[in-house]
Amino acid sequence: MSITPESVGELLQSPNLGDRLQAVNQIRTLAPADGFALIQHAVTDANPRIRYAAVSQLSSLGQHDQSRTIEILRQSLHDPEPDVQAAAADSIGALQLTDAFEDLEQLYHSTSEWLVQFSILAALGELGDSRSFSLLEEALQSPNELMQMAAIGSLGELGDERAVQLLIHQATNPDWQIRHRVAQALSRLGTPAAKATLEQLAQDEMEPVAEEAKAGLGI
Repeated sequence: MSITPESVGELLQSPNLGDRLQAVNQIRTLAPADGFALIQHAVTDANPRIRYAAVSQLSSLGQHDQSRTIEILRQSLHDPEPDVQAAAADSIGALQLTDAFEDLEQLYHSTSEWLVQFSILAALGELGDSRSFSLLEEALQSPNELMQMAAIGSLGELGDERAVQLLIHQATNPDWQIRHRVAQALSRLGTPAAKATLEQLAQDEMEPVAEEAKAGLGI
């Protein structure tokens, strides 16, 4: 049986969770206009698994109508389920919806859910908005190392040279995974100070860190 907008729409109305999950997956096979029309029903489904899958899919489908998409994602940032909020942050970053920066910033400071905070920090690098710098700088002071690593990665993606001095301070962090992330970030920034720190990291005792730094230096 072929997949059509009509058949997917029928599955989306099914009382069976499995049918509705199947429908969201089938939306990927439809033309963007049809998929976007149907996904708008799925983002308000009663089941959080459906809402999560639908909001995640907006990272690609949302290009069809960004003005409507930003409305949906702003609403999803306030979903009762943290997973859905995190997916909304991911999609905002993927679509570079800079108009939603203040929404992300507000949620970061108001939520106690680490997953949501982590997703926001990770999204800020993709978002590419210079206003993100102070929030990422703040996150570097988090006691949660996952938050630190997300902030470091996004500082590299953001491309703001002010990040170099912040990252240099993390280049001697006792956690080699953080040093590895620092090497990745500094490789994107490319200033003389970044290069000097990469040269130091190229001698790191942990091979993954050293190899990442060498790659950044073109060695």
